[in-house]
This record gives sequence, structure tokens and C-alpha cells, in this order.
Amino acid sequence: MAKSKAAFFDIDGTFYRDSLLIEHFKRMIKYEIISPSAWHERVKHTFEDWDKRQGNYDAYLLDVSSIYVEHLTNVSSEDIEFIAKQVIRLKADRVYRYTRQQIQWHLDEGHKVIFISGSPDFLVGKMAEKYHATDYCGSTYHIDEDGFFTGRVEPMWDSVSKERTIAAMVAKHDIDLAESFAYGDTNGDITMFKHVGNPVAINPAKELLIAISEQEELREKTRIVIERKDVIYQVDPKTNVVTFG
Repeated sequence: MAKSKAAFFDIDGTFYRDSLLIEHFKRMIKYEIISPSAWHERVKHTFEDWDKRQGNYDAYLLDVSSIYVEHLTNVSSEDIEFIAKQVIRLKADRVYRYTRQQIQWHLDEGHKVIFISGSPDFLVGKMAEKYHATDYCGSTYHIDEDGFFTGRVEPMWDSVSKERTIAAMVAKHDIDLAESFAYGDTNGDITMFKHVGNPVAINPAKELLIAISEQEELREKTRIVIERKDVIYQVDPKTNVVTFG
């Protein structure tokens, strides 16, 4: 029997047009489950630097993630789940048109669609359900026996975790990586790109573009896609030729 083809999708910045974790964080504050001071005293300046394009997005996300985990500790799973449902209900359609089309194309082709994201598993799972993904893996947020978040997180943004997850998905779904696809936007997605035959960089960060340009194997096989407003640009990294579609 032939092996399966798969499409691995990062979510934040690749499919969803922002960060699911940040949406959840902001809404936890709005519902006064987390104190507003968590944002105004700890995150605001980092956010403003990024918003004015004077700061680094990865630094912004790391700051937010650290503070988010700190303030989410000892919050009940019921509150976390309630806000997660609100985020998906109100924000989950805020996605890139290109990536949404690609997910549907892969499903129509009978490919396995797998979401791999550094966002919390309770958000990634809901996005996977909404968009009919075959499987998913996000950062695991541990809940204690009384139903409260412990503050312990098993991340899904580092290369070691992604290597392990890809290997598990290959075994679980009998995937042929050479015939498979990966979609990502930051250097954290390089692990997926190296493993598959068809990587696609969506609105790539500078670090990812540099990595692609400096590694011949990636440069030869990676497609670059930029979506701005209602236009989708595809760039050939070997020739720098731009096409529209």
C-alpha cells in the first residue's frame, strides 16, 4: 500500500493572521480572569515596539508567552476552556486566504493535514476541528487533578519538539515525507522544511529568508508566498521571479 502524503501547517502567522495565544491572553484580561496590569505593566512596551516595527516579533512573542504562562498558573481549566471557545468563535476566521485554500486543496487531494503550532494545545485542537485537520500538536499546558493549570508547559516551538512530533506523525499516519508539504513563516519552521519535499514559506520572517538563501537544499525546493491585501505573490528563491495568483 502506498504511503500517505501530508501537509504540515504552522498556525500563527502562517494560517492565522496573528497569534492565538495573544488573542486568548487579551480575552482573559477582558473577562478579568487575568489582571489588566499583566498587559499594561509587562507587555505594552514590547508590543508597541513591534507595532511600530522597531522591535523583533519573536522577542515580543517570547515576552508575551512567558507572562501569559505566569498569569495563567492556577487558573481553572473551565475558565481557560470558556475563553478558548470565545477566541475560536470570534477570531478563527481571521486567516490568510492562500493558506485556507491550500488546506482545502490538500483535503480534496486526500492528503493528511496536520497542524503543528507553538500555541496552546487547547486552541490548536479547536482550530484543527474547525478546519477539518487530520491531526494536530500544540504546546501542552498541564492541568492538575483539581482542574487548575500548573504552570508547566511542554513547548512546541523548539526544533527538538518538532522533530519528535514529525516522527510521531510519520509513524502514526504512514507518511512519505519526500512527497509531503510544510507551510511556515519563521525560523522555528525550518525543521519541518528540511524534512519534507515541498516546503512553502508564507510571509516569511527575515531570519527564515536568510536560512533559505544560505542553504542550497532549502533554496532549491522552497516556494515563497506573500499575501498582502487581496493579492498573492509567489517568489522563486532561485531566480527572484515574482508571479501573481
